[in-house]
Amino acid sequence: MTTSAGFRHVVMFKWSQSASAAAVAGALQALNEFAVAVADLGTVSVGPDAGLSDGNFDVVVIADFADKDTYLAYAEDPRHIALLTDHIRPNLEQRVAVQYERPAG
Repeated sequence: MTTSAGFRHVVMFKWSQSASAAAVAGALQALNEFAVAVADLGTVSVGPDAGLSDGNFDVVVIADFADKDTYLAYAEDPRHIALLTDHIRPNLEQRVAVQYERPAG
């Protein structure tokens, strides 16, 4: 399988124990709606953990962009800031992320 070069952002969230089931469901819905809304910047996919192993994070977001500058625009995009402020941070216990250049291959 050949992949095109680009820039990837991977982030995982662990929800707070105090986050209600409704809040978590709302955050997942907001993440999925956001993925569609920012299609102009890149491809964003959202996946809740399958629950097969203890200790996993609760959700992963993988976002692919043409280049680092497009990622930086995404990071500062008002839609992204609103998602974080309204749905993610209020329910968050822990976040881990990595960004990296994707070579063509």
